Amino acid sequence: MEDLLDRMRRNPAADWTIRDVETLCRRYNILCEPARGGGSHYKIGHGMMAEKLTIPYKRPIKPVYIRRLVAFVEEVRTL
Repeated sequence: MEDLLDRMRRNPAADWTIRDVETLCRRYNILCEPARGGGSHYKIGHGMMAEKLTIPYKRPIKPVYIRRLVAFVEEVRTL
């Protein structure tokens, strides 16, 4: 899974999907769930962190969201 994290870090502008985001989150025990009520964003969070992320389901996911996700995962790894 380090490979997926490294690829996201090196190329945040690639054609990443929400499935890639879910796979990465599962690997690091990070909550990744769709919005309730039919929203278009997934909620990303971890029990040890106050910060929450929202990532749009729409493809391609913009690089800014992938950069934020990579930073979030790296912070979770240090816990």
